[in-house]
Amino acid sequence: MSSCDTGGSGGCSAREPYALRVLGDSMQPEFNEGVIIIVDPAGAMKDGCYVTAMHDDELVFRQLRILEDKYFLQPLNDLYDTVEIPSLDAVTGVISQQAGRRRKDRKHYD
Repeated sequence: MSSCDTGGSGGCSAREPYALRVLGDSMQPEFNEGVIIIVDPAGAMKDGCYVTAMHDDELVFRQLRILEDKYFLQPLNDLYDTVEIPSLDAVTGVISQQAGRRRKDRKHYD
């Protein structure tokens, strides 16, 4: 969900940061559904950072855990399973910031 033109007529570099909206509840309570996250494809990967990665032909958002030279994608919500990935090649980007909640979540009526 990037604002970049990927049709080859210019647009953004594959290594340029982009925004995604969080879907689902696997990263609650830290990241609620609907918040916007900024993904940096060139970000530094280290244990504990939040990442996007390809797993089972699907892009997922998880916390990267590195234990004894093994790599895991860990959700924050205990209802979901932690999965092992073969290498860091599955990681597509590092979350550099959380841009905020949907506007309707901040809007209040008296």
